Amino acid sequence: MAFLDNSGDIILDAVLTDTGRMRLAKGDGTFKIVKFALGDDEIDYGLFDKNHASGSAYYDLEIMQSPVLEAFTNNTSLLKHKLMSFSRTNLLYLPVMKLNDVSQTAVRFSDSTGTDASTSGTGTYVLPADPNTKSNLTDGDLFKDGKGILAPEFKHILVYQGLDTTDVSFKQFVESELKETQYIIKVDSRIATVHTSDLGSQTDVSFIDDDLIASYYLTQNNDDAYVQDLTWDDDAPTQSAAEAVMKGPKGTKLMFNLKPTLDLETSNALFDELGGGAGNSITINAKTYYYIDFNVRVTGATTGYSIDIPVRTLKHYTA
Repeated sequence: MAFLDNSGDIILDAVLTDTGRMRLAKGDGTFKIVKFALGDDEIDYGLFDKNHASGSAYYDLEIMQSPVLEAFTNNTSLLKHKLMSFSRTNLLYLPVMKLNDVSQTAVRFSDSTGTDASTSGTGTYVLPADPNTKSNLTDGDLFKDGKGILAPEFKHILVYQGLDTTDVSFKQFVESELKETQYIIKVDSRIATVHTSDLGSQTDVSFIDDDLIASYYLTQNNDDAYVQDLTWDDDAPTQSAAEAVMKGPKGTKLMFNLKPTLDLETSNALFDELGGGAGNSITINAKTYYYIDFNVRVTGATTGYSIDIPVRTLKHYTA
């Protein structure tokens, strides 16, 4: 991995995805590029200086000269922020997605090491690898009432979509062009699978790539247990704390839960390979746990906006 010097001429550095390389390698003459994606992961738009002393030609100079990463094919590391295209030219605000960790059914644990449970919303979700781990975690003050634990009787993941501004009334819906109605959830297929918030049913995997990352494609029309309109209390003059996670006009919400894989539940091999195994465990309430830290990426298939959600899976060590 390296940065490209962008201080002079504009550089185009493009690569084929792993799927594209596989099709090219067939050598049967059918290879054709029909899709491409653009992103601006490295760009800080705060560098735009409309007060530059040298005039308007220099407003975006620092942005245009920002070094960018060379192109590489690992989809887990690149194109987190894909560029969006809108036909309208008078948009003042663009839609975003935010993690709701205020609602009691979705609050995160404050510290993934298990050292402090006095606050919420700044840490991670906790995924117990088996029933024994879940019972041990909740047998104490740190995870009292299942705080942050992904389980149907405790918590699930809740993502809001809309306009995060108070300049436009929250009692409006976002326009159809800005409303996200389809989501892609990506998670390591070795660690967890995606289910409804109550774990009542598992959604089908759409694709597993060469990095073993599973993609789940969910739409509001076909998967209303996961994707629903985001609403508010019409009779209330102000929003509740949970509703105010998205300050302005509402779009949709995505609700889902995670379930550990059978390999994670029945074996310690993945904890040794991917996380803190026997030589790098943690202690919570005087009990030892193996752990793996991973991210769940949620991407809007319409707008391209994405967020990464931190999760730590724990497994109680028994001698």
